[in-house]
Amino acid sequence: MKLPAEDRALSPHTGYTRDHWVAVADSLLAAAWRWATPGGARLDLPGPPSGSGVRSDGLEGFARTFLAAAFRVAGDAGKDPHDWLERYAGGLEAGTRTPGRDDAESWPVIRDHHVAGQPMVESASVALGLRLTRPWLWDHLAPGVQDRIEEWLHGALRHVPAPNNWYLFPFTVAGFLASVGRADAETARARDRALELLESWYRGDGWYADGDGRAFDHYNGWALHLYPVLDAHLAGEPAHFGARLSEHLDSFGLWFGGDGAPLHFGRSLTYRFAAASAVGLGAVTGNTPLRPGVSRRLLSGALRYFLDRGAVDERGLLSLGWHGPHAPTVQRYSGPGSPYWASKAFVCLLAPPEHPLWTATEELAPTETADTVLALPRPGLLLQSTRDDGVVRLHNHGSDHLRPHESEAAAEEDPHYGRFAYSTRTGPTTRDNPADNHFAVVVAGVRSVRRRIHPLGTGQAGEWGWAASWHRPVFGRGPATVPGLRVESVTVARGRHELRVHRVLGAPPGARVEQTGWATAPGESVLRPLAGWTGQDEARAPHGTAFTPWVSLPRLTGDVHGTTVFVALAVLGTETDDLVASATADGAELRWPDGFTAWIRFGPLRVSAGPADR
Repeated sequence: MKLPAEDRALSPHTGYTRDHWVAVADSLLAAAWRWATPGGARLDLPGPPSGSGVRSDGLEGFARTFLAAAFRVAGDAGKDPHDWLERYAGGLEAGTRTPGRDDAESWPVIRDHHVAGQPMVESASVALGLRLTRPWLWDHLAPGVQDRIEEWLHGALRHVPAPNNWYLFPFTVAGFLASVGRADAETARARDRALELLESWYRGDGWYADGDGRAFDHYNGWALHLYPVLDAHLAGEPAHFGARLSEHLDSFGLWFGGDGAPLHFGRSLTYRFAAASAVGLGAVTGNTPLRPGVSRRLLSGALRYFLDRGAVDERGLLSLGWHGPHAPTVQRYSGPGSPYWASKAFVCLLAPPEHPLWTATEELAPTETADTVLALPRPGLLLQSTRDDGVVRLHNHGSDHLRPHESEAAAEEDPHYGRFAYSTRTGPTTRDNPADNHFAVVVAGVRSVRRRIHPLGTGQAGEWGWAASWHRPVFGRGPATVPGLRVESVTVARGRHELRVHRVLGAPPGARVEQTGWATAPGESVLRPLAGWTGQDEARAPHGTAFTPWVSLPRLTGDVHGTTVFVALAVLGTETDDLVASATADGAELRWPDGFTAWIRFGPLRVSAGPADR
């Protein structure tokens, strides 16, 4: 990928300017269009198909790259030196000529989410791209082509979305149709329903759950904030949801490491630098507490992080994975065109060249300014960042991937939600390898997994913070649960230290427990027993992670019966201090060498800290 020369005066941390963003967009588009069908309706990118099939995947390639082209052209007030919109106009005409026909060009029709429903997702990108480029594309299409596009898009309004952020796809389609004078009862219903659900999913402090339940992840920014805020911005309406985006961004800067990496947490991580799209949206709409130089540092840091680590292959295509290809990062619904939802990050190009986002000098990212511990009570998360190494750790005591009606089957364990900790430098191990950052109860040789997470609270005061939850251990063989068995867990973070405290209640005779640490190369993480543990060894995970092809996990083991408390010190890195802990059946005390002490009491949970002699 050929990029402009770096500008270290304007952008001392990344060297990237707006010209770099434009060049990346043009390069990604040029590479993807080499795989277009003769009529340009589908971009049949190489790679294994998704569960939706190759025809849907081809539409996905078209729609998601169209979004990048639309941001790029709209941001330059219609200037289109590579004639991207002419190509997409031809594809729109060819794809909607005979929807559903099994040929090289026809788009699949939109159906319910559980019946080949993926085209509903892509309809939002098509609609948003058309809305962004209306003066230069839609307004120049023949009336008959406009009518065909409208009819195809109406399929999104007449079918059932998945019970999560999918409701914002017909919302976005309806917003476009209304903007071109084609509103009707169906568009009104789609918008009203989406807004009604969005209100019910809002938990406060800038956080939406992705549907009913407690799924909190990157979808909060790249979907649940992006669609309604951008819709209002394009309509020139007061940003009803803008204040929520600003609240989200107040803490979201800490989701990026000093090297630009987003937190490796949640699903659809193959969208990569789309994780920074909310930062760009905030800068474009003015709904952000971040200074322009900080916003650009986060945006360009994320973009450069992936470009420097092989996200774009030798053909110029975004691969399915994280750095390069990585199958365990990919969901079943992902196909070769899926990574191009990264196009959402190009929303930043809607800020013209003279905008402060591009003219302000790049500043340090929040992670680079100080060691920070930040509790996020609404999603039940605890962020911990360290300035010296630029690493951010997320301690998960509130986000799972279970809808309220779903069972806690161990077979559906999701490594991207069920672990206790995630970071910007490590990924979870795969389901068929030993689990990292996991606390397991072992009964009759079977290790438990953590599915539904029940938050118990979070808190912070200055240099330290905590988060807590409980879960019911579930097992993949034998009885799914043990009656009365429960694990209450607390993470206390200070500096680079993580104190992991677990109280096991109702353990049957003969049970054992295991605690694992960070998944790294050998010797790059620490897990030290402080109370309750009797054994210590190393577990190997040959399948590696998205960051490292082969990893090992420090592991602690111990016996448990009835109610027992276990305490361990975890460090992502090699430096530790001599912390001291004591534990009883109803609590623990943790003391640092400087005298700072944390006290944990269970039943009901109380967490406090301060000088030992307070």
